[in-house]
Amino acid sequence: MRDSQIRFIRQLGFPGSEFPDSFYSALMFQPRAVLGVVILGTLLQSAWPFLALAAALLCSTWRTSLNPFDALYNRFVADPRGLQRLGVTPAPRRFAQGMAGAIALMIGVALLANVAPVAWLFQGVLAVASAAVVFKDKCAGADMYYLLRRSPRGPAPGDGSPAGPTTR
Repeated sequence: MRDSQIRFIRQLGFPGSEFPDSFYSALMFQPRAVLGVVILGTLLQSAWPFLALAAALLCSTWRTSLNPFDALYNRFVADPRGLQRLGVTPAPRRFAQGMAGAIALMIGVALLANVAPVAWLFQGVLAVASAAVVFKDKCAGADMYYLLRRSPRGPAPGDGSPAGPTTR
């Protein structure tokens, strides 16, 4: 596994320094699906994909057991292949889901209200943030979580203690 993938997993709040490759793939299922919905909704300029995405992400934030992305991954990928299931979501990942859900909700409401410039602005923000997760292993929502908490980016490799700020 690449260092950037390990940093990404730790950025989302999962402790440790060694993870199976399948765990990274499991965590990437949701961002890839989100990016697909963002692209679809943007091309269609329809509020409904964004409102559905907002509902899914905000439910995932409110109760991690209601995360439809993790449920789909567990049911159709992890269970048939005997891979590790996704379980409890750490706070940085929940915060990022909540931010993405709030932005998707804003887009949906802006499209319903026919305020296209607002929708376009937030579509761009959500598209860039989603693409950064998928292609750069970088989650702006998790970074915002650590910035607001003024805490370091996850535990140090192997010992579970807080790590100092890292450069990437």
